[in-house]
Amino acid sequence: MTQILITNDDSYSAKGLLALIDVAAKFGNVLVMAPDRNSSGLSHSFTSGRPLRVYEHWSNERVSVFSCDGTPVDCVKLAIEHFCPMRPDLVLSGINHGSNSSVNVLYSGTMGAVIEASTYDYNAIGFSLLSHDPDADFSGCLPYVEQIIANVLDNGLPTNVSLNVNFPNLPFGEIKGMRVCHEAKARWADSFEKRVDPYGRPYWWLTGRFICNDHSEGTDEKALADGYVSIVPTQPDYTCYNAIEALTPRFEQDSDTEKQ
Repeated sequence: MTQILITNDDSYSAKGLLALIDVAAKFGNVLVMAPDRNSSGLSHSFTSGRPLRVYEHWSNERVSVFSCDGTPVDCVKLAIEHFCPMRPDLVLSGINHGSNSSVNVLYSGTMGAVIEASTYDYNAIGFSLLSHDPDADFSGCLPYVEQIIANVLDNGLPTNVSLNVNFPNLPFGEIKGMRVCHEAKARWADSFEKRVDPYGRPYWWLTGRFICNDHSEGTDEKALADGYVSIVPTQPDYTCYNAIEALTPRFEQDSDTEKQ
């Protein structure tokens, strides 16, 4: 029987997670280990210096749902070591409420969990819908979620490669298809807004604006803007291989002690 592990960063009660459980359960047994609270923006962080607590919420013949008071990465590590009855055939994260395209992948707890799983050679996929609405409508993307899961279970993924899948917030009939893409070049213009609490004490609230001027062909932002599902192959290796040749003559040298 196929074993699937699911997590997210929106908490175990998020609507997107429940939608993903329904699709994944068509393929086999599902174990859910998700944060017990919203953990968006925690990227690849993990918990140290305090114990982790796990809570069981509900189960049936196909699905068992647990939460953990740690990060999405904690959830993956803990579930694989102590709660999965067998090695997962697939690790899923999401469906996230909000985009994880472009530079957002660096901050995403959804994708932090996926990339963590890929470092252990698990097939892993992160799903995100371009809507932050807690009551978002996921029905339009679910047929694509099912198709992608089936494809990866049948064919696998390259070693240490995971998929970052983002869906335009459109009904199924208006989504034009799927595109395999690379990340668009973008950034967040962050700002800390100074405010004052009722006791007269200052505090700072993070605000920001997503800036993307890269809508060239082949990017995830272009695909999503055109109404396509974007699929970006993602890996934990941050090395910029194109820069090695240029930087080698500038920095590579032997130490003086080795020359003596």
